[in-house]
Amino acid sequence: MKKVNVALVRLLQFVVFVLFTFIVITYFGALVLVPLDAIALLIKLLGVVGIHGFIGALIAIPAVAYLSLIVYKTPGLCKMIIDTGVDLVKTGKARVEAFNEIATEVKA
Repeated sequence: MKKVNVALVRLLQFVVFVLFTFIVITYFGALVLVPLDAIALLIKLLGVVGIHGFIGALIAIPAVAYLSLIVYKTPGLCKMIIDTGVDLVKTGKARVEAFNEIATEVKA
């Protein structure tokens, strides 16, 4: 019965590991995809106004780059965003390591 309990603890540990890995990848992926989505939406908006897609892209890319520069220059904002992601990684690591203690208690 102990082997089954240890296997269940290891299975839950793996599930928690996969969950936190997915959350961290999604968080940092969103940091990349939000400006790309803003470019796509701005190109579509300019298309509605009547500006062709290529010309709209030539307008949208510098506009989003300027907005990204403003975000970058905001004091403490970039550091806070990155620190939040790093805290997610640390929390995930701590939760996965907490299962090791439970597994040793179950084995004993």
